[in-house]
Amino acid sequence: MSISQEYFSEELHEECGVFGIYGDDSMAPAYACYNGLLALQHRGQESCGIAVNDRGVINSYKNMGLVTEVFSGDVLENLKGQRAIAHVRYSTAGGSVRENSQPLVMRYVKGTLAIAHNGNLTNAVEIRRELEHRGAIFQTTIDSEVIAYLIARERINSGSVEKAVEKTMKQIEGAYSLLVMSPKKLIAARDPHGFRPLCMGRLGNSIVFASESCALSACGAEFVRDIEPGEIVVIDEEHGLRSIKTNCPQSSKKSLCVFEYIYFARSDSEIDGISVYQSRKEAGRILAREFPIEADMVIGVPESGIDAAIGYSEESGIPYEKGIVKNGYIGRTFIKPTQKERANSVKLKLNPCSVLKDKRVVVIDDSIVRGTTCDRLVKMLRNAGAKEVHLRISSPPFIWPCFYGTDIPSRDELIAVRHTIDEICRLTGADTLGFLPPDKLDEMLFRKNAGICDACFSGKYPTKIPDKFLEGKERGGVDFDKPICVSKDET
Repeated sequence: MSISQEYFSEELHEECGVFGIYGDDSMAPAYACYNGLLALQHRGQESCGIAVNDRGVINSYKNMGLVTEVFSGDVLENLKGQRAIAHVRYSTAGGSVRENSQPLVMRYVKGTLAIAHNGNLTNAVEIRRELEHRGAIFQTTIDSEVIAYLIARERINSGSVEKAVEKTMKQIEGAYSLLVMSPKKLIAARDPHGFRPLCMGRLGNSIVFASESCALSACGAEFVRDIEPGEIVVIDEEHGLRSIKTNCPQSSKKSLCVFEYIYFARSDSEIDGISVYQSRKEAGRILAREFPIEADMVIGVPESGIDAAIGYSEESGIPYEKGIVKNGYIGRTFIKPTQKERANSVKLKLNPCSVLKDKRVVVIDDSIVRGTTCDRLVKMLRNAGAKEVHLRISSPPFIWPCFYGTDIPSRDELIAVRHTIDEICRLTGADTLGFLPPDKLDEMLFRKNAGICDACFSGKYPTKIPDKFLEGKERGGVDFDKPICVSKDET
């Protein structure tokens, strides 16, 4: 979400998680947010925060660090109120500062607004520049502040906060799952393409919103439904719960990020009616059919590779073994801000088991992005005694950057742009390598999904992308170059 100068070189994309609850005096919303954020910790590990509304007075607490590091019992006890929103965040290099942590709390002429946002806007730079030329002063480098500023501006000339949110949605483009809290209302909104997940649950008399359904379960809430693309859900004391279907000019087909199923979401979540666990298992089954091999065992790289490994084992008949143990106290390698941190994390994060000795091993991982860790993984398995290492990846090769909130870097950093699959195989040191074919993504989702975004694999962006980002290439849902094709022969 950063729109600092580094944003132009496509280095500041991020993935976050949001949580919100509208309750009453019978519950403590800060504690519900704490439990919800713990369940969403995988979506962001650099900073977190909670904003609480106590009869119209909004207070917040946020800081750098994990949820358990930032929030103590004393802090939560002091966050009293009846409703709250919360956020976990990570950024890439340049944006990891406390000022960029969320929720953002703004005080303006109509009162106070708090906002928590997951996603990236593709036109944030232009909007921010226009606002600055009109005298706006920004305190952060995140585009969430642009959204907050637009809502505050529109609220001055609108009859309600939700109307201001609706007007703002007609101006912003890109990905946003959004929670907005005013002194009297809690509002959830999802962009017209539905890039990022957002769902709603019920906890007694309270309404809960979360990026993933696993966070509802964590606070004891019962899943009700997903927020629809382009939908605004409003709850207050006067009118209760109601839904507004927006008619944004940029509306198009649904484009949920397929990488939510491949990697980001937690296995026990269900997104838009599809189980994350089952979709990952199906990816493993597809890999077994597309890239069969004689082997003694199948293992998965924790965590998201394990589900696909189980599917590969079931389809192939090769026994599944727990071949790698993960240190649960080490953050996710993929979302470390610098290459040095990513490399060091691999050494601390994973450790092989003795079952690998003298075995032919199929190892399933969820992705190869920069290619900075897979060679260490293969070397680790060989050092543990594996006789053969057959690498299978439960996603297609990344050949395009993401502009909607996933940390897919510039094309120059993507290994599949610089090397063929045969070359990647040699660089990793694996005996064979197979990626999930791009045309199998719909099959991985059981052909149930009404629409996904696979632009990082195909180059087909569902929205207009600014020329500055595309370096002169055409915009808006077209192939810019011929994508890499994956087939059995390429292993």
